[in-house]
Amino acid sequence: AMERSYASLFLLLIVISCALAKDAGKKDSKDTAAKPKLPQTLSRGWGDQLIWTQTYEEALFRAKHSQKPLMIIHHLEDCPHSQALKKVFAEHKDIQKLAEKFILLNLVYETTDKNLAPDGQYVPRILFIDPSLTVRADITGRYSNRLYAYEPSDISLLYSNMQKALKLLKTEL
Repeated sequence: AMERSYASLFLLLIVISCALAKDAGKKDSKDTAAKPKLPQTLSRGWGDQLIWTQTYEEALFRAKHSQKPLMIIHHLEDCPHSQALKKVFAEHKDIQKLAEKFILLNLVYETTDKNLAPDGQYVPRILFIDPSLTVRADITGRYSNRLYAYEPSDISLLYSNMQKALKLLKTEL
């Protein structure tokens, strides 16, 4: 087991040094100063260009103060359904563009907030929370037994649900 942990530590060091080397080359461009980007690991592959929050608490705080809706993706790295959805989500240009209007969080663990599991703790599931910090239980996918689940084939429904989360916001605030 000792070798395992050394190997993973070594890998981590490689990853960190690669990241540092990459950043060093970009110092002179202006946009990095204006918009500090978080390490891409926070995206976990759901959209490396997007800005992801680190914790649920941070996401709620940002949603409230920026008046942007929050989109939370619950998934697991070893779940084939999560992986399949992640792939189409990350490759969908319109979704990636629209996602910039949200506070974003993807989680590989459950929070203690029961409101994030209105009908159970399954993955993948996607929930929207408005800036008043109300879970939008009305924005659902197409499955009655798993209301917030999406399959790769439901990607256009997810896109229209994202639009809905933004639209309702404007009329309510």
